Amino acid sequence: MPGEIDASFLALPLTPLAESALDAATRLGASHADVRVERIRSQHLRLRDGRLQGRIDDEDVGFAVRVVYEGTFGFAAGVDLTPEAARRVAEQAVEIARAAKAVNREPVELAPEPVHRDAVWVSAYDVDPFTVPDTEKLGLLEDRSRRLLAAPGIDHVDAGVAQVLENKFYADTAGTTTTQQRVRVMPTLTAVAVDEASGRFETMDTLASPAGRGWEYLTGTGWDWDREIAEIPELLAEKMSAPSVEPGRYDLVIDPTNLWLTIHESIGHATELDRALGYEAAYAGTSFATFDKLGSLRYGSPIMHVTGDRTAVHGLATIGYDDEGVQTQQFDLVKDGILVGYQLDRRIARLKGFPRSNGCAFADCAAHMPIQRMANVSLQPAPNGPSTEELIGMVDRGIYIVGDKSWSIDMQRYNFQFTGQRFFEIRGGRLVRQLRDVAYQATTTDFWGAMEAVGGPQTYVLGGAFNCGKGQPGQIAPVSHGCPSALFRGIRILNTVQEGGR
Repeated sequence: MPGEIDASFLALPLTPLAESALDAATRLGASHADVRVERIRSQHLRLRDGRLQGRIDDEDVGFAVRVVYEGTFGFAAGVDLTPEAARRVAEQAVEIARAAKAVNREPVELAPEPVHRDAVWVSAYDVDPFTVPDTEKLGLLEDRSRRLLAAPGIDHVDAGVAQVLENKFYADTAGTTTTQQRVRVMPTLTAVAVDEASGRFETMDTLASPAGRGWEYLTGTGWDWDREIAEIPELLAEKMSAPSVEPGRYDLVIDPTNLWLTIHESIGHATELDRALGYEAAYAGTSFATFDKLGSLRYGSPIMHVTGDRTAVHGLATIGYDDEGVQTQQFDLVKDGILVGYQLDRRIARLKGFPRSNGCAFADCAAHMPIQRMANVSLQPAPNGPSTEELIGMVDRGIYIVGDKSWSIDMQRYNFQFTGQRFFEIRGGRLVRQLRDVAYQATTTDFWGAMEAVGGPQTYVLGGAFNCGKGQPGQIAPVSHGCPSALFRGIRILNTVQEGGR
């Protein structure tokens, strides 16, 4: 039942396995060792025009041992959940560290962390989606598909859901032991309209973001599905006949359903300290927000307050303790427009003189070593801030942008452009019609420096994604980003059709 760790996970030999691995690593001279036992259950359902197109059910179970031996990391993993196998994997981890020591030029030290004994944490959800019959899930998705297909102008509908139940047990040589469980779901619903004469088509996606919730999210807790399904046909019809945008500079009111992705790319990744120090250079670039700029970089306007938070209710990156046994927390990244913090794991925190990690270590499965991953990075609302309608009322000539779509950003997380799902022209403080072919382009500091107002708590929405990629070998992490609606002045707007040479 929700609120309790799944009994079948607790039935695994968690403590004997951990004790065997930790004893072996200590006996061989490791100064630190930790063990993770993980079980990850997932299911993906996909429908096209109300018919099942694909179903994937998966379960991944295994354990990992990480050691620090003479200042060098060693790591190994296994799937045989026995004390004997755990001992062998621990020995392998130490042997790998011994071999790697010869080429290690940066001795590993971990920032201190209080001991957390027998800690238990379960995410906030009502209905475990794995207890819901597949017939019920398919019936719901089929019904929503049929309702959209029955509307004039809708030619195709794609619907689906992904769900994950993640269990983790952690133990280390300091004495910390944690047992955790979290659930997340990602609903998808897309309506497609096609102009047969020209071959042009447009799509309209649900604005419902993936969330750290259970099946109740699909049935109305946290999202009004009936209202959105009723609105999509008319909105899509308007989009099909909307004029193409005239490029130029516009004031923008950006809805949280779009702005979360800009936060992810231009702030979330840029403030990962391992990236800022150059550790991601070979794969996904570094960051313009280098460590020498901490406390001095003008990231944006003085109203800009951005936090990292691994405790946010229903956040996709929310957990009680990270994969290094660090109790999670909320922390400032940008305050009053100034860069004041980074996302940290224990090694990077110690390397740069921070007293403690802020809990950003994560591995996406037992086969992978924990690396520094993104917290729920969020733009905070103004306590008594305006509504979205009031922000729109502050614009004479502009565009209101709703929903995310494509994006592009450079390896320094500095030059970017983003598109969206829905674009509404603003004239004289009112929405007058939809536009299409819109993209906004800026540098990170110019964009956030142009933010003149942020909405109040009533405009705050938690967006996010299941699939943030990082690392070599690559890992995927879920992460949420909350934000209010916000007003930006004088942002450059491109016409995507013209930019594409069409």
